[in-house]
Amino acid sequence: MASKAPLDIPGAEAKLRAYLQAHAPELGALKEASKFSVGQSNPTYKLAMDAGDFVLRTQPLGDLLKSAHAVDREHRVMQALGQSDVPVPPMVLACEDLEVLGVKWFVMGLVQGSTLTDPQLPDHDAAMRRHIYEAQLDVLARLATTDPGQLGLSDYGRPSGYLERQLHVWTRQYRASETQHMPAMEELISKLPGMLPLEQHKAVVVHGDFRLDNLLVDGQGDVQAVIDWELSTLGPPLVDLSYWCTMLRMDQSWPIAGLGGVNLSALGIPNEQELVAQFAHKTGLEIPDDWHVWVAFHCFRFAAILQGIAKRVSEGNASADNAANVATQAKPMAELGAEILAKGAH
Repeated sequence: MASKAPLDIPGAEAKLRAYLQAHAPELGALKEASKFSVGQSNPTYKLAMDAGDFVLRTQPLGDLLKSAHAVDREHRVMQALGQSDVPVPPMVLACEDLEVLGVKWFVMGLVQGSTLTDPQLPDHDAAMRRHIYEAQLDVLARLATTDPGQLGLSDYGRPSGYLERQLHVWTRQYRASETQHMPAMEELISKLPGMLPLEQHKAVVVHGDFRLDNLLVDGQGDVQAVIDWELSTLGPPLVDLSYWCTMLRMDQSWPIAGLGGVNLSALGIPNEQELVAQFAHKTGLEIPDDWHVWVAFHCFRFAAILQGIAKRVSEGNASADNAANVATQAKPMAELGAEILAKGAH
């Protein structure tokens, strides 16, 4: 069961209304706030204001894991990327005063576009499917060539050691949210430290959760905005590509579905080899021989994220309506990673 969100607390909406009137008077009065049902981590609301519709994104209530639910970082990185050719929503204001809603939060513009949750894109024809995937790849290539220094983000993360830090952070997060013993996860935690790829390129802005359902896509199949930057930092330019490919390897039957077991050519969707080759062509980056280790690493990382959802479900503090179902994916995700490591580059 989903827990109370910040605006469920008596008096919270009145505090929000007063704060917006004082700090963003150009928006006019708040007429209605309605919570989006999707989103596993940070409660997100549509705000109907006199000036139009906007989006409120908040941390969840309750005890938060260290470095999790970093909506302040989300606001900062999107504000900076607004200067670049990576499409993001326009930022309005951010608030770290816990006296207002009890959590950190920010408001951004509402970008028109659809969130596509099924990677098979059943409501589109083959030509449009290919266009959407290539549009996503184009945005990813732009992100992978960002210059953090030019965007004022040189201190947004450390310039090197991303993979080692992520392995440490998500091992710690996994241990803090562990609710069952998963042998495959233990295998990944044991083997990955000795196999992590060398970081051979200058750090770029990394989204950290770059997949289809974190994009807003218009009716022509073009990406209008990349959203959900909670896990963003600085890191190697292959991070988001390898993560996206990991997401696509997930089985088509899982709660968060991938394209595993799908006839891609019949659907007109580019396969992983095509996407990786196009990315290399667009960015000039070379794809390493240990690509499978990158993918296995992301299986571990995503399994740890899913386990965090499982922990919130067990504590009654989950944000999304489908959180309990999504949480069951942690175990098969870890098993996929262990299988990829065992098979190696073959």
